[in-house]
Amino acid sequence: MDEKQTLLNALREIRDDVDFAHETALVEDGLIDSLDLTQIIAVLDELFSAHIPAGEIEPENFNSVDAMLALAHHYQTL
Repeated sequence: MDEKQTLLNALREIRDDVDFAHETALVEDGLIDSLDLTQIIAVLDELFSAHIPAGEIEPENFNSVDAMLALAHHYQTL
């Protein structure tokens, strides 16, 4: 299973009512909230050892699964 699919599976466990695979404005459209973001940040840390600084918690970094993956890769500490 590739990284994107692994992340999508984890995101579905957080919110199974959101189409993470196709949405591109998750935060901007209000599809995910601050509690969801907290859980997503924990998932990125767990799956990718990505320690996301508070300053990077911006809507554009969480509006899509691709943006989340890019953020995780940028802060990955493997």
